[in-house]
Amino acid sequence: MNDETLAALLEIVHLPGLGPARARWLLSEGEPQQVVMALRQRRVPVVAAEAPTGVTRALLEKWFAAIGRGTGRDLLDAHRSAGIMLLGPDDPLWPFTDDPEPPVLLFGLGCPDALAVPHRVAVVGTRRCTSVGRNVAARLGEDLAAAGVCVVSGLALGIDGAAHRGALEAAHPSCRPVAVVGAGLDRIYPPGNRALWAALADDGLILSEAPLGAPPERWRFPARNRLLAGLSSAVVVVESHERGGALLTADEAAERGVVVLAVPGSVRSAASVGSNGLLFDGCPPVRDVDDILAALGLDTSPVPARSGQVSSDWSSEMPRDGEIGRAVLSEAATGPVHVDTLVALSGQSVTSVLGCVRALEDAGRIRLEGGWVHLGGSTR
Repeated sequence: MNDETLAALLEIVHLPGLGPARARWLLSEGEPQQVVMALRQRRVPVVAAEAPTGVTRALLEKWFAAIGRGTGRDLLDAHRSAGIMLLGPDDPLWPFTDDPEPPVLLFGLGCPDALAVPHRVAVVGTRRCTSVGRNVAARLGEDLAAAGVCVVSGLALGIDGAAHRGALEAAHPSCRPVAVVGAGLDRIYPPGNRALWAALADDGLILSEAPLGAPPERWRFPARNRLLAGLSSAVVVVESHERGGALLTADEAAERGVVVLAVPGSVRSAASVGSNGLLFDGCPPVRDVDDILAALGLDTSPVPARSGQVSSDWSSEMPRDGEIGRAVLSEAATGPVHVDTLVALSGQSVTSVLGCVRALEDAGRIRLEGGWVHLGGSTR
C-alpha cells in the first residue's frame, strides 16, 4: 500500500465515532483518497449499501469538520515516528483475508513476524479469575508456545495477562505471542499491565485497529473480540462468568467456524459459570495442552520441560506455603469452597490448609461452616 493510500486511510480512521462497520461502509465503493475528497467537499461518497446504524446528519457534520483539520501525511509521519507499523489488506502478513468483518487497517507494535506462525490460539477469560484459572492460563500459554503455537489474547487483567506471561516464559525463538488491544498503541490499558505491555512490545506483537490517541472506549472491546476470533485457529475459554467478553469472543469464533474449547471449572465457582456453559453446549473440554493440539490436528507429543519437571496436574499450580492464604481467599471470592477442595488444589496437607483457614477465620476474613469456607466474617 503506497503512502498516499495510507495517509488517506489514517484520515478516515481518525474520524470521530467511526467504528469498524462505518469504516467499511465508507470504503465499500471507493478508494481511500476518493472518500477523503468527498468528505472534504461535504458530501458522502457514493455507496450502494445502506448506512450503518448511527450514521446521522449530525455525525456526518462531525466528519466533514474533522477531515479538514489535518493532513493524512502528518498522521502517517506521527505513527512512523512512534515506531508503529501499519498493515493493510495487501500486506503478505495480513491475517484477515477471509474474515467477514475485517479491520480496514491494523496498527502494530513489536515483531510483525509473529503473524507468520501458521497456528494461533486465543486463550481468553475473565478479569475476575481464580488463582487456579490464572495458573491454568499461564501453563497453557507456556505449553502452547513451547509447542510452536502462537498465543493470542487481549492483554486484559486476569486470564488474558496470565496467558501472555506464560507464552513469554516459554521464550520460543520463532513463536511470539500476539496481543490485540482496544485503544491506540500509545494508550496503555489497563495501566496495571504496563510491564506486560512493554514485554510484549519487545518479544511479541501488539495489534490494534485504533490509531494513536484513541482512548479505550467501551465499544472498542467487543470490536476487539472479533479480531481475537478472526486471528485464531481455535479459541480456549479458561474461565468466564455468566456474561463477559470471553463469551463474546467464543460467539465470534463460532460464527467464523473456529473451534471453541473450554476449561472445566468448579460448579460452585461464579468464575466458571460461562465456561462450564460452553461445555454443556457441546464445546470440547481442555484438560491440558494436548487437547488443544489435537483439535488443531497437531502432534501431541509431550512438551519438553523448560526448567524442572512440568507436571500435567494443574493442582500443582496452586500457590503454596505462605501463599496458601491468598489462594483460599481467591477461591472463596468466587463462592463457597469446601476444605477438601482446597486441600486437593493446593497439594498441601489437611493440617496445613486447616491451619490457614482457622487463621483467616480468626482474622475475620472468612467463616467456616460444615467444612465449607465462605468469604467474610462470622454472622453469629
